[in-house]
Amino acid sequence: MTEETAVPTADATGVRDAVTVNMPADSAYLSVLRTATAGLAARLDFTLDEIEDLRIGVDEACAMLLSQALPGTELTTEFELTPDGMRISVSVMTADGRLPARDTFAWTVLSALAGDVDAGVGPDDRVYIVLYKRRGALEPA
Repeated sequence: MTEETAVPTADATGVRDAVTVNMPADSAYLSVLRTATAGLAARLDFTLDEIEDLRIGVDEACAMLLSQALPGTELTTEFELTPDGMRISVSVMTADGRLPARDTFAWTVLSALAGDVDAGVGPDDRVYIVLYKRRGALEPA
């Protein structure tokens, strides 16, 4: 597992800090990722409920991706801390670059927990899910 941290000041894109965590694409390591998510969210003064939503959201995104991860590859999670929230991108190498289905219960839960959610395919069939949670965002009624 590796971790890189950028300078703790906001840059031109509004990113205060950037942290990348690489770990084996194996569900046995997800507790480490949930803990990192909670720690970074607490650093941004998210409420306890928002922190728990992010922990569950990251766990759900990873579950969606790990099911199609190539054996022996890494799960990469990039956290960008901004003045008003956190952007989390989770990605993994896959055999066919198949996007997660957006019409599933899992996607609905993920969207409810994280706020803004998107998915895509990058080079070499690397599939990613991006979550963006704003601090103190109003929840829909």
